[in-house]
Amino acid sequence: MSSQHVAIVGGSSGIGLATAAHLLEKGYRVTITGRDKAKLQDAAQSLNGDFTAVAIDAADLSGLAEAFEAIGPLDHLVLALGGGNGAGPFATVDLADVRKGFEQKTMAHFACAQACLPYLSKQGSITFVSAVSAQAAMPGTAGLGAINAAIAALAPILAVELKPIRVNCVSPGVVDTPWWDFLSADQKEPTFAGFAARTPVGRVGQPKEIAEAIAFLIGNGFTSGHTLICDGGIRLGQ
Repeated sequence: MSSQHVAIVGGSSGIGLATAAHLLEKGYRVTITGRDKAKLQDAAQSLNGDFTAVAIDAADLSGLAEAFEAIGPLDHLVLALGGGNGAGPFATVDLADVRKGFEQKTMAHFACAQACLPYLSKQGSITFVSAVSAQAAMPGTAGLGAINAAIAALAPILAVELKPIRVNCVSPGVVDTPWWDFLSADQKEPTFAGFAARTPVGRVGQPKEIAEAIAFLIGNGFTSGHTLICDGGIRLGQ
């Protein structure tokens, strides 16, 4: 059990919410953030333990210093911000959409990590959540891959620059989260079946599995500068 304080930016759904639930079970004190107050309130109702919910728009860079001041002293920061902008064939992908993807995800991760520093324990950690598009070389994901590779690149640089604070990254594969809700149920089932067929473990992932990977990086004091790819092997391109 731990009494340490973890802030999860993007903690109102999907991987972030699963991570909050998992860490609360392990005895951490948790603050979840999200920009949608209604969704944040719904998320809070699903959690049990010592937690706080704070509405923050991580893409609003001007408000982050004040937001982290309100959150207060931290032992660990998890950046679980999602983002679907930037997908599409390279020859025709909308450059404005790619730019928006960088602003909504990469810059938000970067700026939140910077803004938390005055409040983060020197014995603590930062964990970024990227995506396997950074490693998998899948056609149609050049924009997404660039956005997520930029996030993963921060881990080794900041692990050295911010030492002894540990900095790591988790790179999830295809995970059954609300990120996929742009698909109807009839569309989602065959889409997941197609991804499962390309994945050595034979299925898509569950949010708790990524939460367990994040919890490992938070709890293991001898791991820093590492990207933990948790994708069922889909990057292997079978």
